Amino acid sequence: MSAWVPDALEDLQAALSGASPPLEFLPGEGDAPRWVQRPELADSGAAAVVRTSGSTGTPKETLLSAENLRASAEAAAEHLGGHGQWLLTLQPSYVAGLAVLSRSLQAGTEPAVLLEQTTDSESFAEAAAQLTHQRRYVSLVPTQLQRLLGHVSTEAGTDEDRLLAVLRRFDAILLGGGATSPALFGRAQQLGLTVIRTYGMSETAGGCVYDGVPLPGVTVETEAAEDSAGTDDAGVGPVLLSGPMVALGYTDPALTAARFGTDAQGQPQYRTDDLGRLSPEGRLSITGRADDVINTGGVKVSAERIRQVLEADPQVSDAFVAGVAHPEWGQQVVAAVVLSAGLDTEALRRRVREALGPAAAPKQFRELEALPRLANGKPDRQELLRLVQSPPAPPAP
Repeated sequence: MSAWVPDALEDLQAALSGASPPLEFLPGEGDAPRWVQRPELADSGAAAVVRTSGSTGTPKETLLSAENLRASAEAAAEHLGGHGQWLLTLQPSYVAGLAVLSRSLQAGTEPAVLLEQTTDSESFAEAAAQLTHQRRYVSLVPTQLQRLLGHVSTEAGTDEDRLLAVLRRFDAILLGGGATSPALFGRAQQLGLTVIRTYGMSETAGGCVYDGVPLPGVTVETEAAEDSAGTDDAGVGPVLLSGPMVALGYTDPALTAARFGTDAQGQPQYRTDDLGRLSPEGRLSITGRADDVINTGGVKVSAERIRQVLEADPQVSDAFVAGVAHPEWGQQVVAAVVLSAGLDTEALRRRVREALGPAAAPKQFRELEALPRLANGKPDRQELLRLVQSPPAPPAP
């Protein structure tokens, strides 16, 4: 086990019990994170401070209480079938990493650690081999799993075969921090992996909806737009999450007032930036973000739904879609794509047109070797917006 883990667990436990000021983990050098106490927030009720990823702008400091973290850990364990031992592959400065530490405290286990070379097959297998508990878990972002599966082979006797056995040994592989493509999820299932797609954020102490199903104690609502009846967007609206794992708020009171409140049952509630729809059975599907609606020629289309259609094409391994200012249309749809085969723009446009209508078909494509990402594996939306808004490069002579 990594030498820093016992000290981190001890200091986190002290913050959770109120014996020390709130704790904030900072991005570390190599395999060892750093953490500091935040005595100026001692009266806030927080046990930990987590900065949001900043994928859409300036990171916000989120205040998480001991009850938030404990409720999240207990709800996850109840859904997964029990507490266990975790492999930590994400820095605890991000909520997914912090959640692994808090879940370990609740379980009375010590996590194995792999914060560097997380997608190297040999390093991953060796780190996972340190797990000794009957129940074993890991949290990954989709990019990590996709790269790991790039090493997997079904040929017996290879190192890749060892990696597949290690991945199959996990009782659950939680995927969060971004959308999981149907191709990645399908391949993971075909290989016999127990993959669970999670939805949540710093403001909910991590994932609080697993495969569309709210965890115990979580209530999910959507605010459907009044003018959406009878349209494809009927029932779609901003996602509201309630429950004991919802954070106290931010260090900024104005931001707190704008995002946090209580639901009809008096539970803490957080208003997300995401748009979603609830099935009659109460299963949540995310359809996009409130700020990803593109208005092109007076027709509103969802960048997220376009991205989903593009990634369903075998030639596209990753995609990002945004609206770019246009003098005639107001905005035009532009897509950045990472390809596993040659770019056939007409075929991609036709796929989107047939699925979502002519207004949704991208007018331009930017081919990238990989999507730029933040340190936590999420797509860097700010850099991607800059890329799709810049003029396309002239063709090579």
